[in-house]
Amino acid sequence: MNSKGIGAPESRELARIAEIAARATGDRLRGAFRSRPEVAVKRDFHDPVTEHDRAAEETIRAVLAEHAPGSAVVGEEGGVQDGEGDVRWYVDPIDGTANFAAGLPFFCTSIAAVAGGEVVAGVVYDPVRDDLFTASLDGAACNGEPIRSAGATQDRTGVIVTGYPNARELKRSGDAALRNYARLVESFATVRRPGSAALCLAHVAAGWSDAAYGTSVNAWDVSAGLLLVRQAGGTYLPLGGEPGGDDWDAPGYVACVGGFDLAGSVLSEVAGLAPAGGR
Repeated sequence: MNSKGIGAPESRELARIAEIAARATGDRLRGAFRSRPEVAVKRDFHDPVTEHDRAAEETIRAVLAEHAPGSAVVGEEGGVQDGEGDVRWYVDPIDGTANFAAGLPFFCTSIAAVAGGEVVAGVVYDPVRDDLFTASLDGAACNGEPIRSAGATQDRTGVIVTGYPNARELKRSGDAALRNYARLVESFATVRRPGSAALCLAHVAAGWSDAAYGTSVNAWDVSAGLLLVRQAGGTYLPLGGEPGGDDWDAPGYVACVGGFDLAGSVLSEVAGLAPAGGR
């Protein structure tokens, strides 16, 4: 048992429950994919939601209630459901709803368990590819096979996946955000904007991308992904959170594979980890 009160066996069991809950959404999401479902909006037209987001979250909540009764659940669509237990679940039924609704095959279901002040289990499930990324205190795996976060060591050979700058970032920072984005494009071998923070982090954990950068994220977007990256040997750094706050609650992040020279990367400056011109 570790100092937080959750040991590896308990962590593995929570990860197993998260796997069951994530897979329970698979048939519905695959069946609805490329059906061009009706789209509603939440905060603005950049923030879509479909009936399948809500239905998938209801399915996940039902599985968690059956296998982990009394847990608290924080879902993107259904908000907070308090419980008397020590475990708190963070659920994003479809991370990448815009992709899902349009028919682009880059979206996922993300579920994480927090206990004792840390993320102790997490699952990111890509229903199109049927890839199940799982992290516990024992390590990280994809489809049951251990994964290692390794790849490029520097910008010029690296692939970075990001959602930066989004519309809110452009509104806040304007031309400065565009200049920062241009610096990423110039520095990295490849820049991609796939549209799902959770799946981007899973790909960094697997070594399929070398770095990831996000702003304006929520706990349900990153909680599972951060554990995947760290347990696979990569680096996850929260950005912009409250002093002493939880990593999964920070509104931004930088992640990279193990061995990547983050200190020497332009990403370190763009993300505010190092002073401009300090490399």
